[in-house]
Amino acid sequence: MKYGICNLSVVPLRVEAADTSELVSQVLYGELFKVVEQRKKWSRIRLVFDGYEGWVDNKQFLLVSEEEFIELKKTKPTYATDLVDIITTENNQLLSIFLGCQVNNRTFLKHGFEGKSISKKLPKEKLIDTAVLYLNSPYLWGGKTPFGIDCSGFTQMVYKLNGYKLLRDASQQATQGEALSFIEESEPGDLAFFDNAEGLITHVGIIMEDNHIIHAHGKVRIDRLDHTGIFNYEARRHTHKLRVIKRII
Repeated sequence: MKYGICNLSVVPLRVEAADTSELVSQVLYGELFKVVEQRKKWSRIRLVFDGYEGWVDNKQFLLVSEEEFIELKKTKPTYATDLVDIITTENNQLLSIFLGCQVNNRTFLKHGFEGKSISKKLPKEKLIDTAVLYLNSPYLWGGKTPFGIDCSGFTQMVYKLNGYKLLRDASQQATQGEALSFIEESEPGDLAFFDNAEGLITHVGIIMEDNHIIHAHGKVRIDRLDHTGIFNYEARRHTHKLRVIKRII
């Protein structure tokens, strides 16, 4: 088994070993992973944080030894908390990073960082404060940054920045936590899941106060939530059908 670390700001994680393949997620600066298959130009990796797998270009990460990997895993994760910040490389070059990048591994990479970061678990009410930092971020299938994010990437990153672990996809996140029977039982920070015509869960958002929800749909936005689903004020119609509400914390 080989191991790796992301030494760039954000790296695409793809379905197949090709630049033209579908983007399914992103690997952010400082993230660790196992290399489960390596080819001449591409590697299939499994992220430590959520076990998600995909293909990355071999030019876009660094291999580390098993001993280094074990030691790096022992360090407490620390995440950048500004929308955009700067890493200084060993050659005194600048590298842009984003909200949620893992900066505790910068010492191993011989990088410098003087920005704001967080490494502790926060109370549930802080989730909404983090969520609104992503407001107006454009929707991007597979995205995990303020410059492009999908619905489950958004919920995962918000929870991650507050010290909690969610799986990557909406359907996976729906297997976590405790199901609530009614919207009235929900609290800010709970997750609402929505399904399509085939009954498959395809969307997720974070419940706010006063029957509102923040979610990534076109962009990260706030809409009304009722027993039917999400009501979009601009479209004047329901855009998503409510399936279940889950309490993770």
